[in-house]
Amino acid sequence: MKLRRLTLTALTLALLGGGYAAYRYFADPVASTAYKFAAVERGPITASVSATGTLSPVVSVQVSSQISGQIREILVDYNSAVKAGQLLAQLAPETYEHRVRQAEADLEAARATVSVQQAELYRAKINLMDAERDYARKKTLVDKNFISPAELDKAQTLLEAARAQQRVVEAQGRNSEALVKQRGAQLGQAQVDLGRTEIRAPADGIVIKRSVEPGQTVAASLQAPEMFVIARNLADMRVETAIDEADVGRLKTGQEATFTVDAFPGKRFKGTVTQVRKSALVVSNVVSYTVIIDAANPDLILLPGMTANVRITTAHKDSVLKIANAALRFRPPRDEKSAPAARQPGGSGMGKGGGRADTSGKLWMLGKDGKPTLIEVKTGINDGTQTELLDGDLAEGREFIVGTAAAEKPKLATPRMF
Repeated sequence: MKLRRLTLTALTLALLGGGYAAYRYFADPVASTAYKFAAVERGPITASVSATGTLSPVVSVQVSSQISGQIREILVDYNSAVKAGQLLAQLAPETYEHRVRQAEADLEAARATVSVQQAELYRAKINLMDAERDYARKKTLVDKNFISPAELDKAQTLLEAARAQQRVVEAQGRNSEALVKQRGAQLGQAQVDLGRTEIRAPADGIVIKRSVEPGQTVAASLQAPEMFVIARNLADMRVETAIDEADVGRLKTGQEATFTVDAFPGKRFKGTVTQVRKSALVVSNVVSYTVIIDAANPDLILLPGMTANVRITTAHKDSVLKIANAALRFRPPRDEKSAPAARQPGGSGMGKGGGRADTSGKLWMLGKDGKPTLIEVKTGINDGTQTELLDGDLAEGREFIVGTAAAEKPKLATPRMF
């Protein structure tokens, strides 16, 4: 009987101990919660906007043909350095040469017509003078009653006809002179078209694109066909990048930018924002704006068409209080009872931070009772990993919660059965 009582007592104690351990394990989650902390630091912070863009020359000129024809010869190729006025290609000129000859012949015919009209005008003047003399004689004879007045009327009619004929010949002469000018303009146009069979460089530069081959026919009916693209100066390049509408408000001309290209992954290039275009680009309901960044390329290693990974600096401060962004994102578990919020002075103020108004943020620190305590702070610029704290009462080194890490729960010992 004594052994049985001891066995029942030991079993009862084991069950009570196991029940208490199970209660502590399952019914007290606060005791099993551990936190990760981040301290307030002091140092520099830089706000920036990142995007991708395409490199292109600052000034590039498309060389086209203003006339249609077959390409007879091409005198330049890719990467050829050219001077303004240099011959790049030659179109077949025979058609335009014949047009020039035809225009020259038409001009000579018009000039001959002018000569004929001048002779006709001279004849009209002679006839007019003869009619005037005849009219004067017959008027004198009529006054002396040597002839009838009918003869005088006939002489006057001939005089008026001679005057009208002179005016007609003079008008024909002016028409012939205008025809000469017209033929001369047609000759000039034909000569210009003949000159356009020689495709010449409009500016100094380097040929970065060639779109035609010898024997190909270019048709300049509605749109001038592109033949070459000349970059004036590859020592100056530009990056055209699309910036999201949420970030474009922070960009201004004159801001510094850096970018990298895949061809030189270890090299960082510098540039300056020179233009923020106001025209919006809408692609799949996403609104963006084109930003132009000019960069120097003294070594000529940057090539048109390269993809640039751009980082534009929008704000920079050398010595500020800052904390990890994870601390501002932290929220305690719902089942934890947090202490009342402690509002820091100036927590709702507004100002400028990296081109945007300052905003309020929430930080959680561990209270004396071991529970998270809320503190509201005013934040400034952020660099993607850390955020500036604008509240002066926060001290460097002060720790705030950035996350939770469940503590290892103790293993329940299995009671030994006697």
